[in-house]
Amino acid sequence: MESIPRDKSLDSSLALLRDGYRFVQLRRQRHRSDIFQTRLMLEPAICIGGEEAARLFYDPELFRRSDAVPKFVRKSLMGEGGVQVLDGEAHRHRKAMFLALMDKPRIERLMALMAQQWQAAIRKWEANGQVILFREAQDILCRAACAWTGIPLKEEEVRARARDMGAMVDGFGAIGPRHWRGRRARRRSEDWIMTLIERMRQETPDGTSEEMPLHRIARHRDLNGEWLDSRTAAVELLNLLRPIVAIATYIVFAAHALHRYPDAGRQLEREGGEYLECFTQEVRRFYPFTPFLGARVRREFDWQGHNFRTGELVVLDVYGTNHDPRLWPEPDEFRPERFRRWKGSPFDFIPQGGGDHAAGHRCAGEWITIESVKLALTFLTRFVTYEVPAQDLGFSLGRMPTGPRSGFVISRIQVPRG
Repeated sequence: MESIPRDKSLDSSLALLRDGYRFVQLRRQRHRSDIFQTRLMLEPAICIGGEEAARLFYDPELFRRSDAVPKFVRKSLMGEGGVQVLDGEAHRHRKAMFLALMDKPRIERLMALMAQQWQAAIRKWEANGQVILFREAQDILCRAACAWTGIPLKEEEVRARARDMGAMVDGFGAIGPRHWRGRRARRRSEDWIMTLIERMRQETPDGTSEEMPLHRIARHRDLNGEWLDSRTAAVELLNLLRPIVAIATYIVFAAHALHRYPDAGRQLEREGGEYLECFTQEVRRFYPFTPFLGARVRREFDWQGHNFRTGELVVLDVYGTNHDPRLWPEPDEFRPERFRRWKGSPFDFIPQGGGDHAAGHRCAGEWITIESVKLALTFLTRFVTYEVPAQDLGFSLGRMPTGPRSGFVISRIQVPRG
Protein backbone atom coordinates (compact mmCIF):
# COMPACT_ATOMS: atom_id res chain seq x y z
CA MET A 1 0.00 0.00 0.00
CA GLU A 2 1.33 3.47 -0.93
CA SER A 3 2.46 5.68 1.93
CA ILE A 4 0.65 8.97 2.42
CA PRO A 5 2.45 12.36 2.56
CA ARG A 6 4.20 13.06 5.83
CA ASP A 7 4.91 16.41 7.48
CA LYS A 8 8.65 16.85 7.87
CA SER A 9 8.68 18.40 11.34
CA LEU A 10 9.25 16.19 14.38
CA ASP A 11 6.12 17.66 16.01
CA SER A 12 3.65 20.17 14.55
CA SER A 13 2.01 21.38 17.75
CA LEU A 14 3.67 24.81 17.65
CA ALA A 15 2.90 25.12 13.95
CA LEU A 16 -0.74 24.36 14.72
CA LEU A 17 -0.83 27.20 17.25
CA ARG A 18 0.89 29.48 14.73
CA ASP A 19 -1.21 28.61 11.66
CA GLY A 20 -4.49 28.17 13.53
CA TYR A 21 -7.47 27.68 11.26
CA ARG A 22 -5.31 27.04 8.19
CA PHE A 23 -2.99 24.46 9.76
CA VAL A 24 -4.49 21.44 7.98
CA GLN A 25 -5.58 23.37 4.89
CA LEU A 26 -2.08 24.72 4.18
CA ARG A 27 -0.51 21.27 4.42
CA ARG A 28 -3.22 19.66 2.29
CA GLN A 29 -2.43 22.28 -0.35
CA ARG A 30 1.33 21.75 0.01
CA HIS A 31 1.03 17.97 -0.26
CA ARG A 32 -1.74 18.15 -2.88
CA SER A 33 -3.56 15.52 -0.91
CA ASP A 34 -6.67 15.18 1.25
CA ILE A 35 -4.66 13.14 3.74
CA PHE A 36 -1.25 13.48 5.37
CA GLN A 37 0.51 12.32 8.50
CA THR A 38 2.03 14.52 11.20
CA ARG A 39 2.64 14.55 14.96
CA LEU A 40 0.61 16.59 17.41
CA MET A 41 1.48 16.76 21.10
CA LEU A 42 4.11 14.06 20.42
CA GLU A 43 1.46 11.67 19.04
CA PRO A 44 1.12 10.50 15.41
CA ALA A 45 -1.95 12.05 13.79
CA ILE A 46 -3.64 11.68 10.42
CA CYS A 47 -5.12 14.89 9.02
CA ILE A 48 -7.89 14.71 6.42
CA GLY A 49 -10.15 17.18 4.63
CA GLY A 50 -12.78 17.56 1.94
CA GLU A 51 -16.26 16.18 1.42
CA GLU A 52 -15.30 12.50 1.23
CA ALA A 53 -13.09 12.88 4.28
CA ALA A 54 -16.00 14.39 6.21
CA ARG A 55 -18.25 11.53 5.11
CA LEU A 56 -15.63 9.09 6.39
CA PHE A 57 -15.06 10.99 9.66
CA TYR A 58 -18.74 10.89 10.59
CA ASP A 59 -19.13 7.14 10.13
CA PRO A 60 -19.82 5.96 13.71
CA GLU A 61 -18.69 2.45 12.81
CA LEU A 62 -15.20 3.73 12.05
CA PHE A 63 -14.57 6.48 14.61
CA ARG A 64 -15.11 7.21 18.29
CA ARG A 65 -14.95 10.50 20.22
CA SER A 66 -14.61 9.38 23.84
CA ASP A 67 -10.83 9.78 24.09
CA ALA A 68 -10.09 12.08 21.15
CA VAL A 69 -10.55 15.52 22.73
CA PRO A 70 -7.38 16.78 24.47
CA LYS A 71 -7.75 17.31 28.19
CA PHE A 72 -6.92 21.01 27.96
CA VAL A 73 -9.87 21.52 25.56
CA ARG A 74 -12.26 19.67 27.87
CA LYS A 75 -11.05 21.72 30.84
CA SER A 76 -11.99 24.99 29.12
CA LEU A 77 -14.46 24.50 26.29
CA MET A 78 -16.46 21.31 26.78
CA GLY A 79 -16.20 20.20 30.38
CA GLU A 80 -15.82 16.62 31.53
CA GLY A 81 -18.41 13.96 30.70
CA GLY A 82 -20.46 15.98 28.22
CA VAL A 83 -22.30 14.66 25.18
CA GLN A 84 -19.45 15.55 22.79
CA VAL A 85 -17.18 12.85 24.21
CA LEU A 86 -19.73 10.03 24.35
CA ASP A 87 -20.12 7.26 21.79
CA GLY A 88 -22.62 4.59 20.80
CA GLU A 89 -25.89 4.18 22.66
CA ALA A 90 -24.77 6.49 25.48
CA HIS A 91 -24.23 9.27 22.94
CA ARG A 92 -27.54 8.66 21.16
CA HIS A 93 -29.44 8.64 24.46
CA ARG A 94 -27.85 11.89 25.70
CA LYS A 95 -28.12 13.54 22.27
CA ALA A 96 -31.85 12.73 22.19
CA MET A 97 -32.25 14.88 25.30
CA PHE A 98 -30.75 17.86 23.47
CA LEU A 99 -32.69 17.26 20.26
CA ALA A 100 -35.93 17.18 22.26
CA LEU A 101 -35.14 20.76 23.31
CA MET A 102 -34.67 21.85 19.68
CA ASP A 103 -38.22 21.46 18.39
CA LYS A 104 -39.82 24.33 16.49
CA PRO A 105 -41.96 25.76 19.35
CA ARG A 106 -38.97 25.92 21.73
CA ILE A 107 -36.74 27.58 19.14
CA GLU A 108 -39.49 30.06 18.34
CA ARG A 109 -39.77 30.87 22.05
CA LEU A 110 -36.01 31.44 22.26
CA MET A 111 -36.13 33.74 19.21
CA ALA A 112 -38.98 35.71 20.80
CA LEU A 113 -36.89 36.17 23.94
CA MET A 114 -33.90 37.26 21.85
CA ALA A 115 -36.05 39.73 19.93
CA GLN A 116 -37.15 41.31 23.20
CA GLN A 117 -33.52 41.64 24.26
CA TRP A 118 -32.49 43.15 20.92
CA GLN A 119 -35.31 45.71 21.15
CA ALA A 120 -34.31 46.72 24.68
CA ALA A 121 -30.61 46.82 23.81
CA ILE A 122 -30.78 49.02 20.73
CA ARG A 123 -32.71 51.70 22.63
CA LYS A 124 -29.95 51.75 25.26
CA TRP A 125 -27.35 51.95 22.50
CA GLU A 126 -29.08 55.01 21.08
CA ALA A 127 -28.62 56.75 24.42
CA ASN A 128 -25.01 55.60 24.79
CA GLY A 129 -24.02 56.63 21.29
CA GLN A 130 -21.29 54.01 20.84
CA VAL A 131 -20.99 50.32 21.78
CA ILE A 132 -18.82 47.28 21.12
CA LEU A 133 -21.16 44.92 19.29
CA PHE A 134 -19.41 41.72 20.38
CA ARG A 135 -19.88 42.43 24.08
CA GLU A 136 -23.44 43.64 23.59
CA ALA A 137 -24.35 40.54 21.58
CA GLN A 138 -22.90 38.31 24.30
CA ASP A 139 -25.10 40.05 26.88
CA ILE A 140 -28.22 39.80 24.70
CA LEU A 141 -27.66 36.11 24.07
CA CYS A 142 -26.86 35.37 27.72
CA ARG A 143 -30.05 37.03 28.97
CA ALA A 144 -32.20 35.23 26.39
CA ALA A 145 -30.51 31.85 26.93
CA CYS A 146 -30.96 31.99 30.70
CA ALA A 147 -34.62 33.00 30.41
CA TRP A 148 -35.19 30.21 27.88
CA THR A 149 -33.58 27.52 30.00
CA GLY A 150 -35.30 28.64 33.19
CA ILE A 151 -32.17 29.94 34.92
CA PRO A 152 -32.73 32.98 37.17
CA LEU A 153 -30.31 35.75 36.27
CA LYS A 154 -30.15 39.19 37.90
CA GLU A 155 -29.28 42.09 35.63
CA GLU A 156 -26.16 42.87 37.64
CA GLU A 157 -24.94 39.31 36.96
CA VAL A 158 -25.39 39.38 33.20
CA ARG A 159 -22.05 40.79 32.09
CA ALA A 160 -19.96 38.55 34.37
CA ARG A 161 -21.86 35.39 33.35
CA ALA A 162 -21.68 36.32 29.68
CA ARG A 163 -17.94 36.98 29.91
CA ASP A 164 -17.40 33.62 31.60
CA MET A 165 -19.25 31.87 28.75
CA GLY A 166 -17.08 33.73 26.29
CA ALA A 167 -13.88 32.96 28.20
CA MET A 168 -14.57 29.22 28.03
CA VAL A 169 -14.68 29.45 24.26
CA ASP A 170 -11.77 31.87 24.04
CA GLY A 171 -9.52 29.56 26.04
CA PHE A 172 -9.83 26.40 23.95
CA GLY A 173 -7.20 27.26 21.33
CA ALA A 174 -4.64 28.88 23.59
CA ILE A 175 -1.92 28.16 26.07
CA GLY A 176 -1.02 30.44 28.94
CA PRO A 177 -3.21 33.17 30.48
CA ARG A 178 -6.08 32.92 27.99
CA HIS A 179 -6.44 29.19 28.61
CA TRP A 180 -6.30 29.58 32.38
CA ARG A 181 -8.97 32.31 32.25
CA GLY A 182 -11.16 29.82 30.40
CA ARG A 183 -10.61 27.12 33.01
CA ARG A 184 -11.42 29.48 35.88
CA ALA A 185 -14.54 30.63 34.04
CA ARG A 186 -15.64 27.02 33.60
CA ARG A 187 -15.18 26.22 37.29
CA ARG A 188 -17.21 29.27 38.30
CA SER A 189 -19.94 28.48 35.80
CA GLU A 190 -20.18 24.80 36.71
CA ASP A 191 -20.38 25.65 40.43
CA TRP A 192 -23.15 28.16 39.72
CA ILE A 193 -25.18 25.74 37.61
CA MET A 194 -24.62 22.83 40.01
CA THR A 195 -26.20 24.88 42.81
CA LEU A 196 -29.26 25.55 40.63
CA ILE A 197 -29.57 21.90 39.64
CA GLU A 198 -29.32 20.62 43.19
CA ARG A 199 -31.95 23.14 44.27
CA MET A 200 -34.20 22.12 41.37
CA ARG A 201 -33.96 18.46 42.37
CA GLN A 202 -35.23 19.27 45.85
CA GLU A 203 -38.30 21.10 44.58
CA THR A 204 -41.62 19.67 43.46
CA PRO A 205 -41.93 20.51 39.77
CA ASP A 206 -44.97 22.26 38.36
CA GLY A 207 -46.29 22.00 34.82
CA THR A 208 -44.43 25.09 33.59
CA SER A 209 -41.01 24.34 35.05
CA GLU A 210 -41.09 20.74 33.79
CA GLU A 211 -40.81 22.02 30.22
CA MET A 212 -37.77 24.19 30.92
CA PRO A 213 -34.35 22.89 29.81
CA LEU A 214 -33.06 23.40 33.37
CA HIS A 215 -35.63 20.90 34.62
CA ARG A 216 -35.23 18.50 31.71
CA ILE A 217 -31.47 18.28 32.17
CA ALA A 218 -31.58 18.25 35.98
CA ARG A 219 -33.93 15.26 35.87
CA HIS A 220 -32.55 13.50 32.82
CA ARG A 221 -31.89 9.80 33.44
CA ASP A 222 -29.01 7.89 31.91
CA LEU A 223 -29.17 4.42 30.39
CA ASN A 224 -29.18 2.94 33.89
CA GLY A 225 -32.20 5.01 34.89
CA GLU A 226 -30.15 7.25 37.19
CA TRP A 227 -29.96 11.04 37.27
CA LEU A 228 -26.72 12.48 35.96
CA ASP A 229 -24.39 13.51 38.75
CA SER A 230 -24.81 17.21 39.43
CA ARG A 231 -21.51 18.24 37.81
CA THR A 232 -22.22 16.34 34.60
CA ALA A 233 -25.72 17.84 34.53
CA ALA A 234 -24.11 21.28 34.96
CA VAL A 235 -21.75 20.54 32.06
CA GLU A 236 -24.70 19.62 29.85
CA LEU A 237 -26.69 22.71 30.78
CA LEU A 238 -23.63 24.79 29.95
CA ASN A 239 -23.58 22.91 26.64
CA LEU A 240 -26.80 24.81 25.94
CA LEU A 241 -25.81 28.19 27.40
CA ARG A 242 -22.20 28.45 26.22
CA PRO A 243 -22.86 27.78 22.50
CA ILE A 244 -25.76 30.25 22.45
CA VAL A 245 -23.53 32.99 23.87
CA ALA A 246 -20.82 31.95 21.39
CA ILE A 247 -23.16 32.90 18.53
CA ALA A 248 -21.99 36.46 19.28
CA THR A 249 -18.95 35.64 17.14
CA TYR A 250 -21.14 34.84 14.13
CA ILE A 251 -23.27 37.95 14.78
CA VAL A 252 -20.18 40.17 14.74
CA PHE A 253 -18.95 38.47 11.58
CA ALA A 254 -22.41 39.06 10.05
CA ALA A 255 -22.06 42.77 10.88
CA HIS A 256 -18.54 42.66 9.45
CA ALA A 257 -19.96 41.23 6.21
CA LEU A 258 -22.63 43.96 6.03
CA HIS A 259 -19.85 46.54 6.33
CA ARG A 260 -17.21 44.97 4.07
CA TYR A 261 -19.59 43.73 1.38
CA PRO A 262 -22.13 46.58 1.07
CA ASP A 263 -23.62 45.32 -2.21
CA ALA A 264 -24.63 42.07 -0.48
CA GLY A 265 -25.89 44.11 2.47
CA ARG A 266 -28.08 46.27 0.24
CA GLN A 267 -29.43 43.18 -1.51
CA LEU A 268 -30.26 41.72 1.90
CA GLU A 269 -32.19 44.86 2.83
CA ARG A 270 -34.10 44.74 -0.45
CA GLU A 271 -34.91 41.03 -0.55
CA GLY A 272 -34.84 39.53 2.94
CA GLY A 273 -36.50 36.10 2.85
CA GLU A 274 -34.44 33.57 0.94
CA TYR A 275 -31.50 35.94 0.65
CA LEU A 276 -31.42 36.33 4.45
CA GLU A 277 -30.97 32.56 4.68
CA CYS A 278 -28.26 32.64 1.99
CA PHE A 279 -26.44 35.53 3.67
CA THR A 280 -26.49 33.77 7.04
CA GLN A 281 -25.16 30.53 5.60
CA GLU A 282 -22.41 32.33 3.72
CA VAL A 283 -21.34 34.02 6.96
CA ARG A 284 -21.07 30.55 8.51
CA ARG A 285 -19.10 29.20 5.55
CA PHE A 286 -16.84 32.16 4.86
CA TYR A 287 -15.82 33.28 8.35
CA PRO A 288 -13.75 31.15 10.78
CA PHE A 289 -15.51 29.45 13.68
CA THR A 290 -14.55 25.79 14.20
CA PRO A 291 -11.00 25.12 12.90
CA PHE A 292 -10.89 21.30 13.00
CA LEU A 293 -12.21 18.32 14.93
CA GLY A 294 -10.64 15.14 16.29
CA ALA A 295 -11.65 11.50 16.60
CA ARG A 296 -9.99 8.12 17.09
CA VAL A 297 -10.24 5.08 14.89
CA ARG A 298 -12.72 2.54 16.24
CA ARG A 299 -11.66 -0.35 14.01
CA GLU A 300 -9.01 -0.88 11.35
CA PHE A 301 -9.79 0.12 7.75
CA ASP A 302 -8.10 1.47 4.61
CA TRP A 303 -8.73 4.80 2.87
CA GLN A 304 -6.73 6.87 0.37
CA GLY A 305 -3.71 4.61 0.59
CA HIS A 306 -3.51 4.57 4.39
CA ASN A 307 -4.23 1.78 6.83
CA PHE A 308 -6.10 3.41 9.72
CA ARG A 309 -5.20 1.54 12.90
CA THR A 310 -7.44 1.19 15.94
CA GLY A 311 -6.89 4.08 18.36
CA GLU A 312 -5.16 6.31 15.80
CA LEU A 313 -5.84 10.05 16.13
CA VAL A 314 -7.56 11.61 13.10
CA VAL A 315 -8.10 15.35 12.58
CA LEU A 316 -10.77 16.67 10.19
CA ASP A 317 -10.12 20.01 8.47
CA VAL A 318 -13.38 21.92 9.07
CA TYR A 319 -12.22 25.37 7.94
CA GLY A 320 -10.47 23.98 4.87
CA THR A 321 -13.49 21.90 3.84
CA ASN A 322 -15.69 24.99 4.01
CA HIS A 323 -13.12 26.73 1.76
CA ASP A 324 -12.45 23.83 -0.61
CA PRO A 325 -12.51 25.20 -4.20
CA ARG A 326 -13.80 21.84 -5.48
CA LEU A 327 -16.93 22.39 -3.38
CA TRP A 328 -17.11 26.19 -3.25
CA PRO A 329 -15.85 28.00 -6.38
CA GLU A 330 -13.74 31.04 -5.46
CA PRO A 331 -14.08 30.12 -1.79
CA ASP A 332 -12.32 33.23 -0.48
CA GLU A 333 -15.00 35.51 -1.91
CA PHE A 334 -18.14 36.35 0.05
CA ARG A 335 -21.04 35.26 -2.17
CA PRO A 336 -24.36 34.55 -0.48
CA GLU A 337 -25.88 33.67 -3.86
CA ARG A 338 -24.00 30.37 -3.89
CA PHE A 339 -26.47 29.03 -1.32
CA ARG A 340 -29.38 29.42 -3.73
CA ARG A 341 -27.96 26.35 -5.48
CA TRP A 342 -26.70 24.42 -2.47
CA LYS A 343 -28.23 20.96 -2.14
CA GLY A 344 -27.93 20.72 1.62
CA SER A 345 -25.22 18.06 1.84
CA PRO A 346 -24.24 17.25 5.45
CA PHE A 347 -20.61 16.72 4.39
CA ASP A 348 -19.59 19.65 2.14
CA PHE A 349 -20.68 22.39 4.56
CA ILE A 350 -19.63 21.62 8.13
CA PRO A 351 -19.18 24.83 10.19
CA GLN A 352 -20.66 23.10 13.25
CA GLY A 353 -19.81 19.53 12.35
CA GLY A 354 -21.13 17.17 9.72
CA GLY A 355 -23.29 14.12 9.33
CA ASP A 356 -26.61 13.46 10.99
CA HIS A 357 -27.93 15.54 13.89
CA ALA A 358 -29.69 12.66 15.63
CA ALA A 359 -27.30 9.73 15.29
CA GLY A 360 -24.04 11.60 14.75
CA HIS A 361 -21.98 14.39 16.27
CA ARG A 362 -23.31 17.33 14.25
CA CYS A 363 -24.16 20.19 16.63
CA ALA A 364 -27.71 19.94 17.93
CA GLY A 365 -27.80 23.72 18.29
CA GLU A 366 -27.12 24.45 14.63
CA TRP A 367 -30.73 25.53 14.01
CA ILE A 368 -30.50 27.97 16.92
CA THR A 369 -27.33 29.45 15.43
CA ILE A 370 -28.95 30.00 12.04
CA GLU A 371 -32.09 31.57 13.45
CA SER A 372 -30.13 33.75 15.90
CA VAL A 373 -27.91 35.18 13.15
CA LYS A 374 -30.94 35.79 10.92
CA LEU A 375 -32.66 37.63 13.76
CA ALA A 376 -29.57 39.75 14.46
CA LEU A 377 -29.23 40.63 10.77
CA THR A 378 -32.89 41.65 10.69
CA PHE A 379 -32.38 44.04 13.60
CA LEU A 380 -29.12 45.44 12.22
CA THR A 381 -30.63 46.15 8.79
CA ARG A 382 -34.23 47.11 9.60
CA PHE A 383 -34.55 48.31 13.18
CA VAL A 384 -31.45 50.41 13.78
CA THR A 385 -29.08 52.65 11.86
CA TYR A 386 -25.46 53.16 12.84
CA GLU A 387 -22.03 54.10 11.61
CA VAL A 388 -18.83 52.09 11.75
CA PRO A 389 -16.03 54.41 12.91
CA ALA A 390 -12.38 53.86 12.04
CA GLN A 391 -11.09 50.83 13.96
CA ASP A 392 -9.14 47.60 13.50
CA LEU A 393 -11.63 45.21 11.89
CA GLY A 394 -8.96 42.70 10.95
CA PHE A 395 -8.88 39.21 12.40
CA SER A 396 -6.13 36.63 12.53
CA LEU A 397 -6.58 33.09 11.23
CA GLY A 398 -3.69 32.19 13.51
CA ARG A 399 -5.79 32.92 16.59
CA MET A 400 -8.33 30.29 17.70
CA PRO A 401 -11.05 31.39 18.15
CA THR A 402 -10.84 34.63 16.25
CA GLY A 403 -12.89 37.72 15.53
CA PRO A 404 -12.47 41.40 14.62
CA ARG A 405 -9.81 42.81 16.94
CA SER A 406 -11.92 45.83 17.85
CA GLY A 407 -14.98 43.74 18.72
CA PHE A 408 -16.78 45.78 16.03
CA VAL A 409 -17.54 49.24 17.37
CA ILE A 410 -20.68 50.99 16.12
CA SER A 411 -21.57 54.64 16.76
CA ARG A 412 -24.19 57.31 16.00
CA ILE A 413 -26.84 54.71 16.72
CA GLN A 414 -30.44 55.61 15.97
CA VAL A 415 -33.72 53.72 16.16
CA PRO A 416 -35.99 54.77 13.27
CA ARG A 417 -39.25 56.29 14.46
CA GLY A 418 -42.66 55.58 12.96
